[in-house]
Amino acid sequence: MNKKFSNCFVLFLSCILSISLLSGCARQIKPLSATGFYFDTVITITLYQPCEQELLDQCMELAEHYENLFSPNIEGSDIWRINHGNGDYVTVSEETLSLLSTAISYARLSDGLVDPAIGALSSLWNFGSGNQQIVPSKEAINDALLHTGYTLIEIKESSVRLSDIHASIDLGFIAKGYIGDRIREYLLSEGVTSATINLGGNVIALGQKPDNTPFKIGIQKPFEPSGTSALVLELSDKSVVSSGNYERYFIQNDTLYHHILSSQTGYPVDSGLSQVTIISDQSVDGDALSTLCFILGYEKAAQLLTDYPEVQAVFITTDGQIIYYNF
Repeated sequence: MNKKFSNCFVLFLSCILSISLLSGCARQIKPLSATGFYFDTVITITLYQPCEQELLDQCMELAEHYENLFSPNIEGSDIWRINHGNGDYVTVSEETLSLLSTAISYARLSDGLVDPAIGALSSLWNFGSGNQQIVPSKEAINDALLHTGYTLIEIKESSVRLSDIHASIDLGFIAKGYIGDRIREYLLSEGVTSATINLGGNVIALGQKPDNTPFKIGIQKPFEPSGTSALVLELSDKSVVSSGNYERYFIQNDTLYHHILSSQTGYPVDSGLSQVTIISDQSVDGDALSTLCFILGYEKAAQLLTDYPEVQAVFITTDGQIIYYNF
């Protein structure tokens, strides 16, 4: 699957996004931070106001809760049970139904370019730390494509099934955005007004810094050492999500193979882009749109985004050109 939730997440030091905070507040407040390992990546949540550690502990419990619902690799998760349901309906949580419904809506919008039922293909490539840098055979790719397609997912009330027993769901292109939104909702419900949520490259800036200035979020420069920023965004109350071809990849015979796969060809997408960053109100939208815009390429993506006037985007082409959209 295009972007996440397979056993192939980047290490902490190669996160797409990094957060840098300026000092100089009128009243210095020591940030309270917690780090955990979920969704096969390091996540960090930082609060910039007086809070109890229990609040951060609860955030980590939420992360674990959602991982245990959405991961296709954890036996007993909702997605695992659907994938292993042998075509039978499986009762799942309301949260899983909500995320699946949103994922399917983006699949319909994109005519299947982003696809929550791409698991047969994404597992074949298996990008990540365990990847053996082997390009699957054309025959294996063609066979996997026969068992992909969001229309294979059938929802009936609170139950879900796959009509093809060889198909599987992989929500990597959208799940972390959904989870980030839920963690933000929890923090807001607890009165938090200044925080950052970093789910391994999906960053949410909740409110502003304590000195009432925006958070500064650095966007990683493709194929450069971690922490090398291509640009810095100043944002408040926004989600920032990047998708790119420089995080999970290998090179074979002078060809770059990366984890954002085409549901049409079965091979990594070649759209003339190295990265797309989406700035949006809801991280679930940024997550899906960043992958979709990367697949589309700049011109088609810019046309798509005219339907999202509240969304901003930054495109980095394969030759290093930076294009700002709706700034």
